[in-house]
Amino acid sequence: MYTNVVTDATVAPTYAVVGAAERVLDTILSGLWGRGLDIVAELTGISMLGFPFMQRAYLAAICIALIGPLVGTFLVHREMAMIGDTLAHSAFAGVAAGLFANAVLAVTVPPLLVALVVASVAALLVQVLVDYAGAYRDTSLAIVLTGSFAIGSVLITATDGGISVGINAYLFGSLATVSRTNAGILLAMTVVVVFAVIIAYRPLLYVTFDETGARAAGLDVARYNRLLAVLTAVVVVGAMQIMGVILVAAMLVIPVATTTAVGGFKRSVVAAVAVGQFATVAGVTLSYRYDVAAGGTIVLVAIAAYLAVGMGNRARRRIADVQRKRTSTERSTPAVTRGDGEGD
Repeated sequence: MYTNVVTDATVAPTYAVVGAAERVLDTILSGLWGRGLDIVAELTGISMLGFPFMQRAYLAAICIALIGPLVGTFLVHREMAMIGDTLAHSAFAGVAAGLFANAVLAVTVPPLLVALVVASVAALLVQVLVDYAGAYRDTSLAIVLTGSFAIGSVLITATDGGISVGINAYLFGSLATVSRTNAGILLAMTVVVVFAVIIAYRPLLYVTFDETGARAAGLDVARYNRLLAVLTAVVVVGAMQIMGVILVAAMLVIPVATTTAVGGFKRSVVAAVAVGQFATVAGVTLSYRYDVAAGGTIVLVAIAAYLAVGMGNRARRRIADVQRKRTSTERSTPAVTRGDGEGD
């Protein structure tokens, strides 16, 4: 009887926390976000905005487009853009491990949570290899990337391909994979990433542009490097639902590359987030409209934006050069004319 009392006392708070989380999630997804899109669907006649799975897909897209460029800006300026690809393959191993446990061990484990744990551990491992093992940064990334993918492939084949169908959605991305639970997890990830960047913004900025100076100033550079690595893992796992493992690094890099001409770090972050929002929302819409892969569509839209902005910047520079030459010519012509007249 004593054991039952202890068990009840332990389980009751857990159920209370889970119930509270479910109520909060229901309020956000159904009461606020869902109802809001329902109203927009009624007013505009765009029926897909009223479908629950599309509402979750758009919410996931907006979250990904916020945290991807937010973290990716630091990575790109530190020349660590490919860490996203490495952690994506690590997350793939985590998803495979979660699906393997569900299929073979008969336990219920959310693959997304397993992927988050594995990707976070991989992120810390990369940083340890760089800081303490004396390995070159790209070598460390290659070691973790190939090792993670090897583990994932072994787990898939260990079940005679039984989990390959479930993992395909994570490999290539899918609107249908954004379940209610996954949407809640991604919302929590977004809140954590945004608050972490806000709190640690100045140290992260210092370490990004002058790591030596940051060490001299007494900052714990290793701690902030680890923080950035873990935040990258969180972004990768969140984006994997729609983007897929193969394309997940895109949202860390392409929006940031598109806005390199924007002056000021904060302004470049805001601009990169805006580009990411455009790419993800447009990509999800086109994916539903033409029944094609969401991840690939989002990446193609982002690349199109990158090319359009690049050509626009180039055209603007050419116009500015022509105007400068014209102004210079107009200023020098009167002087030459006067000189010729005096010479006569």
